[in-house]
Amino acid sequence: MPALAEADGTVGSDTAQNIATTSATPDTQPPPAATNPSPVPVTDSTLNGPDAAPASGLIRASYAAPDTVDATDARSLDTGDLWQRIRNGFALKQLDSPLVATHVDWYAQRPDYLRRTIARSKLYLFHIMEEVQKRGMPAEIALLPIVESAFNPMAYSRSHASGIWQFIPSTGKDFGLKQNSWYDGRRDIVAATDAALDYLDKLHTMFGTWNLALAAYNCGEGCVSRAIAKNQAQGLPTNYLSLSLPAETRHYVPKLMAVKEIISDPGMVGLSLDSIPNQAYFVSVSLHQSIDVKLAAKLADMPVKEFKSLNPAFTKPVVRSDSAQPILLPVDRAEAFSDNLKNYDRPLVSWQLYPAKKGERAVAIAKKFGVTVAWLKQHNEFKLTRKGRLAANYSLMLPLGNKVDTALAAAPTKSPAAVRHTTRTVKVKRGDTLAALARHHGVSIAEIKRWNRLRGEHLRAGSQLIVAEADSVAHHNETTHKVSAHHAKARHYTVKHGDSLSGIAKKFDVSVEDIQHWNSIKHHTVIKPGTRLVLN
Repeated sequence: MPALAEADGTVGSDTAQNIATTSATPDTQPPPAATNPSPVPVTDSTLNGPDAAPASGLIRASYAAPDTVDATDARSLDTGDLWQRIRNGFALKQLDSPLVATHVDWYAQRPDYLRRTIARSKLYLFHIMEEVQKRGMPAEIALLPIVESAFNPMAYSRSHASGIWQFIPSTGKDFGLKQNSWYDGRRDIVAATDAALDYLDKLHTMFGTWNLALAAYNCGEGCVSRAIAKNQAQGLPTNYLSLSLPAETRHYVPKLMAVKEIISDPGMVGLSLDSIPNQAYFVSVSLHQSIDVKLAAKLADMPVKEFKSLNPAFTKPVVRSDSAQPILLPVDRAEAFSDNLKNYDRPLVSWQLYPAKKGERAVAIAKKFGVTVAWLKQHNEFKLTRKGRLAANYSLMLPLGNKVDTALAAAPTKSPAAVRHTTRTVKVKRGDTLAALARHHGVSIAEIKRWNRLRGEHLRAGSQLIVAEADSVAHHNETTHKVSAHHAKARHYTVKHGDSLSGIAKKFDVSVEDIQHWNSIKHHTVIKPGTRLVLN
């Protein structure tokens, strides 16, 4: 991974019995055409520092022997199963390391973890495989996100690596992945895949073999360059297994080879792989207007969770049209989305970004936007001083004024009366009063004032006034409040005396493997009291 972030399930031991690599088929992907490039300057885009390159500052790719084998072009085979297409494209040679067996055994002991990973991969694998083969890369590269992130698009490491390809911010920017308060390109399935494969291609050209390219992807170009220079100075071999590399990097390629063995022969670990159609799962749809994430999912007639899984790069509840980033939708949902969007005649956006300044009072901000401080905390992350002022500058998500959907999000959900109403607006007539309108529509004066951001009780004839709220949104707000409160409590946990990972996992309804992955805890590591765990 281009981030020095620890992959989930890292095995700390270097000792394990060796097993033979199982190959599902002798037909594998042909390696890219051999090249003998001119020296390439070595730049370390990881956390190794500016002095990471060897003294010469240059590396030649011609020193290394090929680590691929001849294979049949998987695209030329008539197969309707994506797994078989991937197997047909395998091209990396067997790695003579006992660590491969170690990692096969690690996955074999975690069938549920492996099943969840495979289930997540089904949304992305076809696209990744298409891009891998366009570049003439071995099909094993398409499986790398299993090692990097378990195909979790929201994966985030303690080294600040993010997305299925685990880019740290600086390397992401080096490869064109934009990152701002609305959008994180490291989580963009299409953009991050392009960036990761571009980076791997560059590393392969630089170091000459895929094993060394993968090692550099994990620990950095400078890290591998120094290891090569050290062996060259001592007259030692410079292939992957001969280099002195960080423990995680020594396990990195064996882990990928273990995944390859399992995909080649899933029965070896008691796994049954359901067929994945060898066809696109999603398509890109351009937006010309900003739109709420939940509304976009509704117009596409798909669960919000699945929409977010395809579009994890959008970090706010709004997809901004000026980001120039398309959204991804399942192939069979794109047409419905376009049709529903054309026929939707209500506001598409109910949120706005407020650049709050250090020292502003949270109470004043909440009052300005017609929400409570509790609502502000529920929808944003910020710190307050003892006097209730912002401890720093923050970009806060707040309701957009005069939007029906926004009023619903801002309103408290404790009042049963508020949940009963259907959304309705009226045109104010001469002589109308808040008291009369409230009585007529069965609501309170306070509710009408809150929905319409009214400070006084004066009404202007001809203006539109919200006099009732929607069942679905009010109910949704109540549910969201409960769920958000639950996650706020469960997000972190401080380890106590007598705690075990299995006990904590059971308490928070997650797996031990997930806790290990979220917190970069190595296998068999003993957790100490006082340790603060992330429980996403």
